[in-house]
Amino acid sequence: MKTHRFFSVFLLLILAVSLLTGPASAAEVPDPAIQAKAALLVDANTGRMVYGKNEHEELYPASLTKIMTALLTLEAVDSGQLSMDQPITVTESALEGLAADGSTAGIRAGEVLTVEQLLECMLIVSANEACNILAEQVSGSVDAFVGAMNEKAAALGCENTHFVNTTGLHDSQHYTSAWDLYLITAEALKHDDFLRICDMKSATIPATNLSEERVLHSTNYLISNWRALGYLDSRAHGVKTGSTSDAGHCLVSTAAEGSLSFISVVLGAESVTLPSGGTQVQSFSETSRLFDWGFENFSYQTVLEEAELVKEVSVALSKVDHVSVHPAADVELLLPKGTDPASLERTLDLESPVDAPVTEGQVLGTLSLSLEGEVLTTVDLLASHDVEASGLLLFWRNVRNFFSSTAVKVVGIALLVLAAALIVWKLTVGRRRYRYGRSVPRRRGGGYRGRRRH
Repeated sequence: MKTHRFFSVFLLLILAVSLLTGPASAAEVPDPAIQAKAALLVDANTGRMVYGKNEHEELYPASLTKIMTALLTLEAVDSGQLSMDQPITVTESALEGLAADGSTAGIRAGEVLTVEQLLECMLIVSANEACNILAEQVSGSVDAFVGAMNEKAAALGCENTHFVNTTGLHDSQHYTSAWDLYLITAEALKHDDFLRICDMKSATIPATNLSEERVLHSTNYLISNWRALGYLDSRAHGVKTGSTSDAGHCLVSTAAEGSLSFISVVLGAESVTLPSGGTQVQSFSETSRLFDWGFENFSYQTVLEEAELVKEVSVALSKVDHVSVHPAADVELLLPKGTDPASLERTLDLESPVDAPVTEGQVLGTLSLSLEGEVLTTVDLLASHDVEASGLLLFWRNVRNFFSSTAVKVVGIALLVLAAALIVWKLTVGRRRYRYGRSVPRRRGGGYRGRRRH
């Protein structure tokens, strides 16, 4: 009796533990609680967002605007409209309307610089005048270029963005979001010259017709300590800083460590006074902290192998009744460390049954993997081997298809109607014309009155 009680209690304990723990799931990741109005961390390899805070909120971007300005300029270079070594003479109109206290490289009207030198002035020291100079060269006028900026933003899928200038100088109608800035940056990073210039700690512009040699030092504290100490991050590369009183401190950056690569966006951070009396610009410190969080808590895991036979699919028109399917390739996903790949939800979309013949490698459907309701990836499922069709089964299928086709059905119905009409005709008109198996000629005139006497 005691033994039975012991086992009963033991089983109840196991059941209770299983109910409390539940099935394997994603590992818990602590919230980094980034101190900014909006922040975003995206896996650069897959485009998957791993952290977001107010990522779709419309905010002022300050000089992060220049990422779009550089993108359109580099597209003009790629199309052959401009070249990186092409000299440009600065116009008076390009310098109009710029804030006297805004970021500048001291470029003057009539000065001649190349496209590459102007990009360096724009992206390294955030020179506002360089933006308008390039805008005029690309689109003919600054206004036309701003129109192209908004068109490009829409084409990239930006839903919370509107530009009114090339520089990011404050305007209440000039705004974007962290997610839209990610989309713009990801597109700009497709151009090798973009990150090459953004990642430069400094650059030297040789003497021009109106200026002595210029030495440009990056405004990005994560890659250069020329302007401030204590922020260098060896993992960081580029991208662009921005700051106005209305926008706060903003930064777009990238970082790589091992196989991991991230793109970060921080908007509306503050500059705070430390207990030591110094100041901390949190666009830089929070970006580094966001990178720490990403590298510490995420890793790539192989969640599907190409050789895995996922499912058997029914096959029709063959003596073989099924074929196995496997993923088109190995699948690696960025997941929270400690996540059991078996906890990912699998959703199959398969054609079943599939008609023979089937060829090895034929796409028969897809497999989607989800984590906590978010679809992480979708992969094609391929037939693992050939399946030949049965000639006899194909013949009968074709016969069935022939007789089930609309045209054949219409002809069949027409023939039935004609046959029915013929039967009705036989039963009505034909009965009067045929008696006792012979034709009875139709009488003309009156009835028989006997032989006429002469």
